[in-house]
Amino acid sequence: MEVMTDTELKIEYKEICVNLADRKLKPAFDLLENLIHQTGLVIHLEEWRSLEQTYRFMLQYTVEGVSDPERQKIYRKLIVSVYELADTVYEAARLKTSPSVEYEKKRTLVLSSKNGIAELIEEIESSSINEELVSMVNESGIENQGKSSGAVLSQQKIVDLFYRVWFQNKINDTEADALLRLLTGDSIHTPYKAFIVSALMLSLQRYFDQQKFMLLFDTYDSEEREIRQRAFVGLLINLYKYDLRLSDYPAITGRLTILNEDPEFKRNFEQVIIQFIRSKETEKIEKIIKDEIIPEMIKISPNLKDKMNLDSLMEDSFDEDKNPEWEEIFKDSPELMNKMEEFSEMQMEGADVFMGSFSMLKIFPFFNEISNWFIPFFPENPALTSIVENSDESNNRLIEAISSAPILCNSDKYSFCFSIQNLPKENREFMAEGMNAEMNQFNELQADEELTDPGKKDGFVSNQIIQDLYRFYKLHPKKESFDDVFTWRFDFHNKKVLGKILKEDEKILRNIGEYYFSKNHFEEAAEIFNYLLAIDKNGELYQKLGFCYQKSGDFEKALSAYKKAELFGLNKLWNFKKIALCYRNLNDLPKALEYYLEAEKIDSDDLNVQLNIGRCYLELEQFEEALKCYFKVEYLAPGNKKVWRPIGWCSFVSGKKEQAEKYFAKLVEDGPNKHDLMNSGHVQWSLGNRKAALEFYKKSIAQPDFTETGFFEVFDEDMHYLLEQGVDKDDIPILLDQLRYFIAAE
Repeated sequence: MEVMTDTELKIEYKEICVNLADRKLKPAFDLLENLIHQTGLVIHLEEWRSLEQTYRFMLQYTVEGVSDPERQKIYRKLIVSVYELADTVYEAARLKTSPSVEYEKKRTLVLSSKNGIAELIEEIESSSINEELVSMVNESGIENQGKSSGAVLSQQKIVDLFYRVWFQNKINDTEADALLRLLTGDSIHTPYKAFIVSALMLSLQRYFDQQKFMLLFDTYDSEEREIRQRAFVGLLINLYKYDLRLSDYPAITGRLTILNEDPEFKRNFEQVIIQFIRSKETEKIEKIIKDEIIPEMIKISPNLKDKMNLDSLMEDSFDEDKNPEWEEIFKDSPELMNKMEEFSEMQMEGADVFMGSFSMLKIFPFFNEISNWFIPFFPENPALTSIVENSDESNNRLIEAISSAPILCNSDKYSFCFSIQNLPKENREFMAEGMNAEMNQFNELQADEELTDPGKKDGFVSNQIIQDLYRFYKLHPKKESFDDVFTWRFDFHNKKVLGKILKEDEKILRNIGEYYFSKNHFEEAAEIFNYLLAIDKNGELYQKLGFCYQKSGDFEKALSAYKKAELFGLNKLWNFKKIALCYRNLNDLPKALEYYLEAEKIDSDDLNVQLNIGRCYLELEQFEEALKCYFKVEYLAPGNKKVWRPIGWCSFVSGKKEQAEKYFAKLVEDGPNKHDLMNSGHVQWSLGNRKAALEFYKKSIAQPDFTETGFFEVFDEDMHYLLEQGVDKDDIPILLDQLRYFIAAE
C-alpha cells in the first residue's frame, strides 16, 4: 500500500470536514472510509460502520415519516461523532508517517514520557512548595549553592508540561482542572503560565478539542495581562481555523456570545484582528528597509561622520534636546527623510519593523529548542543565567531595559541578550543608557495615552505575541513542517461565527474595513464595504468601494459604485474624474469626455482634468480640440515637458508642420524616446527633408527597447497620417528599403 503524503492526508481530511459542514454526510462517510483503508487504520472501521449504520436508520425513519422530536439533536451528535472519528484517523495517520518536526517530537514524547498532564502538574506544584521553603531558609542567611541548578530543573518540568499539553489529543476533566488550577494559581510565575497557554493554543491547532477551547476561554478571564492576551490570540487563531464546525459545538459559541456582551472584549477583538491583518505588511516593511532605506543611508554615510561630529560625541555631555542639525544630515536625501518618517509612523502604529534586523539572530542554541520560541522574556529565565551571573551591573541594567521594551517581541529580546554578551562594558553602558532614556519617554507617552485608550497595554502585549508567532512560522529552521497561520487570509468577517460577531457591531466592522483599505487590501475592504452598504447607503463608502474595484482592475463594478456615489453629491470633482477614468478604461471615450468636461466646470485649472480631456480628444481624433487643452496645460505649467509630446503629435496630424517640428526638436534635445525620434522623422519627411527623416528613423530603430519588427509595425499604423500630410505613397516603400539597407550595413 502506497503511503499517503502529509499534503494528501490534509486535503482528504479537509474535504471530509467541508462535507460535514455542508451537511453532506454520505460523501463524508465515503471519504472517511477511503481514508481509513488508505492509511491502513482498519482498527477504526468498526466505529465507522456503526456511525454509518446509525445514519442509514435515521434516513430511513425520516423518509418513512416517523416522528422523532430528538431527531435534530441526534443528527448533530452524529455529525460531531463523524468529525471526531475523522480527527482520530487523521492524527493517527500523521503520527505514523508524517516526517514533520512536530510529529517527530511527538513520537519521541510518546516513547519517553511516563507522566501525564495531571502528574506533571502535581510535580511542578510540589517543586514550587519546596522552592518557597528554600527561599525562606535563604532569607534566614543560609546560602543555597544549588539555586541555579534548581531553577533549571524546575523550568525543565515546565518545558515537559509544555510538550505534554501540545501533543495531547484530548484533555480530560481531571487534566483540565489541574491545568486551570496551575494557570490561575500562584505555584508558577506568570511567564510560565503564559508559556503553557501557548502550548494549549498549539495543541488545539493540531487537534480539535472542545475542552481546550474551554480552557482558553477560562484563561482569558485571568487578571494577568500576558496570560489573558495569549489566551485571546490562541482563541482567535483556532476560532478562525475551525469555523466550519463550530456551529455544532454550542458550548463554544455560547461562551463567545457571553464574551461578546463585554465592551472590553469587543475592543480587544477589533485590536487583535487588526494586528493579524497588519502582520501581512511585515514582508513589505522588510523590503522597504532593505531596498529603500538602507541604500539611501549608504549614500550619505561618507558625510555622516563629519556632519554629526562623531569624534567628539563621547567627550561632551549629552543634551536632552533633539539636535536641530539632524535634519541637515538628510537635506541631500529628502527621499530618505520621507522613508524614515514613514518607518517611524509604522513603528508607532505597531508594525513589525524589526523582523529583518533580528532574523539573523535566531542562530543561537537557545532557538534549537522549539519551546523557546514561545516562552515570554523574563530576566530570571535560567537560559540567561550565564549572561546575568557572569557579568557586571551594566549588563544587568541592559537586560532589564530590554525586558521592559514594549516594541520588541519576546523572541527578539532573547536574541538581543545573546548577541550583547561579548560586547565591551562601555558599549553595554551606552546601550543601556539609551534604551532607558527611550523607555522613560515612551512610558510617559503611554501613561497619557492609557487614559484615553485603556486597551493600549493589552495591544502591546498581543502585538508582541503575534510577532513571536510570526518569527516562529517564518524563521524556524524547519518552518516547512508547520501549518503557517500567516499564510491564512485572516478574513474574519467572512467566518460564520466570528463574522457574525463582527457584523453585530457595524462600528468595529467599519474600522476593520477602513484598515484593510488603508493598507491596500482592496479585495477584503470591498467585501466589508459591500456588507455595510447593504445595511445603510453611504456616499463615502460607495466611493471607497469604487476605488477598491478600480485598484483591482474591475472597472465595470468601479463605475457602478462611483455612479451610486454620484447621487450623494459628495466631492463631485473627485467622483467625476473617477467615473471618467472608468469609462476611459472601458473604451467608452465619449462618456469619459463627458465626465471630464463636467469636472472642468468645477475646476477649469485642474491640470489632470485638462490632460485627460486632451487625451480623449486625441484618441477621438479631434486634434484641434486636443491642442487647445494641451496649450492650456503648457500655459498653466510651463515647466511640464511631458505636454510637448502630445502638442507635437497633434500639430503634425492637423497639418501644423512647423509647429510640430519645433516641439519635436525640443523633445530631441531633452532626451528623446524611440517614438519622439520616429515622429521627428515623420515631420521631416512631410516637410520634404527625406535625408533628415532617414536619420531620425535610424536613431529610433537603434533604441535598446525597439526592434526592426516593432518599428515597422508602428510605422504601418502611422502611414495614413503621413499620406494625409503630403508624403507620396509611392516613395514610402523606396525610403523604407533604403532604411533596411542602412540597418543591414550596421
